Amino acid sequence: MRLGCCVIAADMPETWRLWHTINAWWPQILTLITTGVTNARTEAANTTVKQIKRTGGGTETPSTTEPVSCCAAPADPGGADA
Repeated sequence: MRLGCCVIAADMPETWRLWHTINAWWPQILTLITTGVTNARTEAANTTVKQIKRTGGGTETPSTTEPVSCCAAPADPGGADA
């Protein structure tokens, strides 16, 4: 492999780190090269979910506001209107 020869010739920590990374990821790299299939959509969805979770999904913190409800409160059967 030509890259291996270049890594040996350079003999620098950065090139060896690159060499080890490429060797560790080679099965995934080869799959991308041969099939063109990636998991980019899954990673994008995971990133979106993490971002929503990180920002609280638009709700405010309970310590500063009333609890946020996504639906109307049920009618009180024994309340003042009964």
